[in-house]
Amino acid sequence: MKKPVLHTLTATAALLLLGGCAKLGPDFSGIENPPVPKKWKKHTASKSPVVRWWRTFNDPVLNDLVQKAYAQNLDIKSAGLRIAQARAALGIAEGLAFPQSQKINAKASSTRTGLGDVATADVSFDMGWELDLWGKYARSIEAGEAGLYASVATYDNIMVSVIAEVARNYINYRTAQERLAYAKRNVIIQERVTKMTEVQFNSGNVSELDVQQARTQLYNTRTSIPAVELNKAKARNAMALLLGMDAAAVERMLQHGNSRTYTDASRFIAMHKGVIQLNEGLKGLVDVNMVPKAKLNPNYRIDANLITQRPDLKAAEHLVHANAAKLGSSMADLYPSFSIFGSIGYHNTNQYGSWLNGNNPLGITIGPSFSWNILNYGQIKNQIRLKDAIFEESLVNYNKAVLGAVAEVSNALEGYALTLKQQKENQKAVAATLRAFNLSVIQYNDGLVNYQRLLTTIEKLTSTQDRYATIKGNVALNAVALYKALGGGWQISRGKRYLSKETAARMKARTDWGSMLDGNATILPKGFTHE
Repeated sequence: MKKPVLHTLTATAALLLLGGCAKLGPDFSGIENPPVPKKWKKHTASKSPVVRWWRTFNDPVLNDLVQKAYAQNLDIKSAGLRIAQARAALGIAEGLAFPQSQKINAKASSTRTGLGDVATADVSFDMGWELDLWGKYARSIEAGEAGLYASVATYDNIMVSVIAEVARNYINYRTAQERLAYAKRNVIIQERVTKMTEVQFNSGNVSELDVQQARTQLYNTRTSIPAVELNKAKARNAMALLLGMDAAAVERMLQHGNSRTYTDASRFIAMHKGVIQLNEGLKGLVDVNMVPKAKLNPNYRIDANLITQRPDLKAAEHLVHANAAKLGSSMADLYPSFSIFGSIGYHNTNQYGSWLNGNNPLGITIGPSFSWNILNYGQIKNQIRLKDAIFEESLVNYNKAVLGAVAEVSNALEGYALTLKQQKENQKAVAATLRAFNLSVIQYNDGLVNYQRLLTTIEKLTSTQDRYATIKGNVALNAVALYKALGGGWQISRGKRYLSKETAARMKARTDWGSMLDGNATILPKGFTHE
């Protein structure tokens, strides 16, 4: 009996040595030559301000908002939970590479015979282990690892989007504040002009038409204020959602930056010989600085490495890797599978009241097995073809994503440079409208021009100042768009938890997570960069 057992063990050892000797399918080593413009230079990322780009605005309120968003945003928390899901999925793939329990059988029976009652007991435990000769399970683990990295990259990409949205809505809020400051100043100006026309009408110098036109312009300017107030409220509410806070609490944070809003008429309106005049210097009407300014060189040289390291592109790259591994795993089904099976069992029969009398009740069986899905070759080949097409599609999607990223960067950079030029020209237009207003008021008061000329300068003054505030906001928004397009901001998560302690404790109390949620297990290592 010893020789068959020895032969079986020898064959089993030989299969074990063969296990894992080959992995079918493409070996993924990264995507070469992504379609990034060659003119973009490669610089060291340390010279770029994209890591904490919001600090370039030098706005403490914005800094606080970003920190709170990172700590409290619900989308970021959901992305952290998806990392935990990916880790569990990887654990499933890893578990399939080890011996699997097939079944445990246990039964007992009692039989009456002529010799008395006889009891029978059977207990057996079966186990099987499919040898990974063709890398089927190794590729599945590889796909699981790529999926885990993709989930981390997706977490980072959500961070990039959330931070950019916080900054964008903050700028929209400050832009609305600045527009309101100019609108309220123009209301004061137009109230003064309306009184002036009323005096002229009461003196018989002008007709009632001048008075009604002045009032119409005043009412129209007042009418525009609620719409701007609504824009400000929408921006505040959007920030409240991003921060997971009450809108009133966000409003209190935003009030810290209101000291630069000037509406006091004495700061920009004066009377000269009984005629209203405006301060034509830049410290007059153009001194509302609510919109934060980014310290960004319009001739900024793009770092090509920053583009390819964008979290969304890294997630797309990891998806390509996962699809390549799944393709290899499917190819293994074309070949025969070899398994080692084993069984250990206990069998005993004896009469009640007697000692155990079974002969060698403990039995052990071990040996190899062989299977090959030859009759399903057509189905298997089509599964491989399907996985191959999916893999190729993911490559196309990656290249498309890179081109999209290049377009975003180019649009934001050019938009920033062009809106800066627009701001400079509009600032000249504001100065010109101020001068035109002052001249037209004097000439109208002296009877040299009719009110229509004065009305035109008032309208231009109001619209030009409103456009000036809007353009300032657009300059800042283009800076945010550029930093977002470069994928900045996700780096602040390194060395921090992707799951809060409270969430981890709640999950551990409900489910056995082993060591996955213990201690530093939910902290992203500082050196991890999606590789």
